Amino acid sequence: MFEGEMASLEAIQKTNIVRVPQPIKIIDLPGGGAMFVMEYLKMKHLNKYSSKLGEQIADLHLYNQKLGEKLRKEGNTIGKGAGHSESQYVDKFGFHTATCCGYIPQVNEWQSDWPSFFVRHRLQAQLDLIEKDYGDREARELWSQLKLKIPEMFCDVEIVPALLHGDLWAGNVAEDDSGPIIFDPASFYGHSEFELAIAGMFGGFSSCFFSAYHSKIPKAPGFEKRNKLYQLFNYVNHWNHFGTGYRGSTLNMMRKLLK
Repeated sequence: MFEGEMASLEAIQKTNIVRVPQPIKIIDLPGGGAMFVMEYLKMKHLNKYSSKLGEQIADLHLYNQKLGEKLRKEGNTIGKGAGHSESQYVDKFGFHTATCCGYIPQVNEWQSDWPSFFVRHRLQAQLDLIEKDYGDREARELWSQLKLKIPEMFCDVEIVPALLHGDLWAGNVAEDDSGPIIFDPASFYGHSEFELAIAGMFGGFSSCFFSAYHSKIPKAPGFEKRNKLYQLFNYVNHWNHFGTGYRGSTLNMMRKLLK
């Protein structure tokens, strides 16, 4: 569980864009389980640096794209990266290790196509758990219709793999006197818009965060519908973690996406 978090912190740290706690060591405990040792930071609720964090998250999302542009300009060969070097461009979607969103493991096998990655390793994986635990007929039927429509939501949108925090809700961001801090990531290379769904779902981010972000990465055509699609992932994930209180939100979002 902690290996993915440590690799995520290391990948974000290598960009030198946004501050994360310095990961130190994973220690296996004699009685089973493990602990993850990282830098202690005296953090407080994000407030003063909301705009700054919006800019930094946008810069994080643009980092790989700019690296690719630089390498093309220099005439270097571009290949799939695995997070081992900050100078290596990543041309696929995924991550070099599994991560966890909450306690649910996430497969991050490399894919060249973003919709395929997102459907297979995010939505389908979560809905398979719903089927296993609840056998929900309505969820099954709505999903069978929705997954056929997902590719058309990405027509005419160029998606360059972006390094994501992966679970950017208000409980995973903070600040100290020197600026913003993000932590508890579940990183992978994906569509930058994915990051904004959970950030906008449960409060905690001011409008100036989103304004600062979109000043660097404007909304692409179809943004609002894809945002609902990415929110769907988070609703299903919450259903799997916290129970049927999130069933209604999940099914309602599916119905909206089918309209």
